[in-house]
Amino acid sequence: MADVETTKSLNGLLNGIAQIVYYNNAEITEELLKNELYPDLTQEEFRAMHEKMKGLLKSIATANMDQAQLEAYLTAQTRKQGTGGVSAEQAAALSRFWKSHRARVMESLLGQSRWEPGLKGLTWRVDLQTSASRGGATSSPVALVELELGRAGEDSDFVCLEFDEAKVNQVLKKMAEIQESIDTIVHRS
Repeated sequence: MADVETTKSLNGLLNGIAQIVYYNNAEITEELLKNELYPDLTQEEFRAMHEKMKGLLKSIATANMDQAQLEAYLTAQTRKQGTGGVSAEQAAALSRFWKSHRARVMESLLGQSRWEPGLKGLTWRVDLQTSASRGGATSSPVALVELELGRAGEDSDFVCLEFDEAKVNQVLKKMAEIQESIDTIVHRS
């Protein structure tokens, strides 16, 4: 019966950590987890276990481990000597947790990595003033760019920018540099 209680407590701890770290649930606190799941442990013992499980969960999530990677990682963790490793029960609980929560955790991480507000739309045009009827000089073309910025499900803000030919060329040069940097990173991976 003690094994069942240990497993339930460990599952509760992992779920609690996920609620705090990935799902931003402010109602779940470290103190609540200790009092509800591990009332017999000292604060130091609980903190050590909490930090170890949180660190393992973060490593697993950051690497977005598939089942084979997870199994290899947890096997290595169970073979560690001393307090740094995990028990077979803890490894099994982590494996079960990750199998059932992987998609939701990854969705949360993706959501946390998005910049907000974001670019929702972009329109542009080039204006050219024609000469006056009395033979006045023509002006140089002007590019007008309108950016639609906002968060999903909220009203947008609009920013209007005006560029002369030199500024358009400068922006295009910077965009080419950004594309080169992205290409370098993508081809290195």
